[in-house]
Amino acid sequence: MVFGAFERMVAWRYLRSRRKEGFISVIAGFSLVGIALGVATLIIVMAVMNGFRQELLGRILGINGHLAVTAIEGELVDYKTIAERIAAISGVASATPQVQGQVMVTAQGTATGGLIRGMANEDLKARKLISEKIVGGTLDDFVGDDAVVIGARLAQNLGLSVGDSVTLVSPNSSITVFGSIPRLKAYTIVALFDVGMYEYDSSFIYMPLEAAQIFFELPDQVNTIEVFVDDVEQTTAVRREIHNDIGYGIITRDWQQNNASFFNAIQVERNVMFLILSLIILVAVFNIVSGQIMLVKDKGRDIAILRTMGATSGMVLRIFFLSGASIGVFGTLIGFILGLSFSSNIESIRQWLEGLSGTNLFDDEIYFLSKLPAIVDSGEVIQIVGMALFFSVLAPIFPAWRAARLDPVEAIRYE
Repeated sequence: MVFGAFERMVAWRYLRSRRKEGFISVIAGFSLVGIALGVATLIIVMAVMNGFRQELLGRILGINGHLAVTAIEGELVDYKTIAERIAAISGVASATPQVQGQVMVTAQGTATGGLIRGMANEDLKARKLISEKIVGGTLDDFVGDDAVVIGARLAQNLGLSVGDSVTLVSPNSSITVFGSIPRLKAYTIVALFDVGMYEYDSSFIYMPLEAAQIFFELPDQVNTIEVFVDDVEQTTAVRREIHNDIGYGIITRDWQQNNASFFNAIQVERNVMFLILSLIILVAVFNIVSGQIMLVKDKGRDIAILRTMGATSGMVLRIFFLSGASIGVFGTLIGFILGLSFSSNIESIRQWLEGLSGTNLFDDEIYFLSKLPAIVDSGEVIQIVGMALFFSVLAPIFPAWRAARLDPVEAIRYE
């Protein structure tokens, strides 16, 4: 806004008037800090929530696939033909036959639960999230009927390393003349993987497909075909194509069905956090309003003098409007810079705080991830900054309007 010569003189007279607003300046300062912290906190929290969701989605889909095809009854017998037909469907990246099952894992007197994934050597090597996260051993040894690849956290919990032996106990018993006997077998650990997600690193066990078929007594059969698609957003369309091509006798479940409650909970938490943290900005805005009202009351005599000198009500309104809006604008700018800077270095800040305090602030056993992710969404940042600027511009309107309507005679009557 460009002021004329008289308006600049009016503003100068206002700024040079008597100083009694020390307490008012404190309120203005707290308002600026409140808006800055509110904007920064919203940007940081939304970035962390986005990063958390993206990291979990990437790891869940990287491990479990986008679609799981199973038989309605029994197991998939002609699984090679079915996998080839699925892989030929447009939009399908890969179709991997697997034998999946739960087992008890025992070693050195310690027992825990585990999830078996039996798959071919070449399929496991093609699974980038696993093959690129090998922290011990090599996948070249993932052959034979006694080799397994386990998560690094599972090995750590059991006190094992590459080359050690681990015993797997099947929940299905073998019937003998002496009754039901649990089926168990010892396997050699040939490699360790660490995908950075505690749930998988502490429970998943990969073994060759033939070995898994023997262990679960599924000769020439599998119980699941994992399907990866080229575009995650087209999962539903690919699922329909699979049903149309394969026909009846199969069940398909996509990643949204398998993890619906989990991701819905994250979305609800994200929305609630946005709503709650927005109240920080609203509190700061109310401080701007109260501070400006007190400023108008304290400057009543100065406003009256300016009005008698020829200042119009519009000039007074603009002065007080700019005085209040500038607090919110500068606070938003500071919060914007602070929020982006913090989000870009949040993992380094976390490590620094952990080193300073000597405590683990981000336990991967609780939060599933080994590091604190943050992804800044430009659309959300624009929304947050726009909301803060809107309230910052809205806040000083009423105090400025009161200043513009002030009667000069009433203001200086008792002076």
